[in-house]
Amino acid sequence: MVPPTGDGGSPAPIDRPILEFLQARLQATGQVATALITDASGHLELRVTLATSYYPGSVEEATLAVRWYTNDDFKIHYREVHPKDAWECRWDRHPNPHNTRDHFHPPPTAPTPGNDASWATDHRDVLQLVLDEIEERIRELWRD
Repeated sequence: MVPPTGDGGSPAPIDRPILEFLQARLQATGQVATALITDASGHLELRVTLATSYYPGSVEEATLAVRWYTNDDFKIHYREVHPKDAWECRWDRHPNPHNTRDHFHPPPTAPTPGNDASWATDHRDVLQLVLDEIEERIRELWRD
C-alpha cells in the first residue's frame, strides 16, 4: 500500500482538468452560488458554496469541497453550518489505514473510521451520486 500524501489524500497529484470540468458543471446549476478552484487551504481543491435558497432558514451555509487526483482517488466533503452545530459527511477514495480505499464518513460528524463502500470509477458518476445524496438531505431538512 502506498502511504497517503501529507493532506491525508492520495499519493497522486490533483487532477486540475477534472476539477475544472466539475466546476463548470456545478456553476451551470441553480443550486450553486459559487464554485472556485483554490489552494487557500494548502492544497488544490474545488470549493463550492451551495445556494442558501434551497435550504430552510436553519441552514446558515452549505459547502462542498472536492479534491480529485490523477489516479481517480478523491475526497468530497459536504458540510452544513447550523446556528449551534455543523452537519457533515465525506465520500473518499484514497489509501489509508482506517478503511478500504473506497469509504464513506457518515453524518452528522463524518467520523474516522468511516464505512467501507464502493464508488463508480468515473468522476461524473461520483458527482451525480453525491448530488443525489445532497438533494435527499435537503428534502429531509424541509420535512423536519
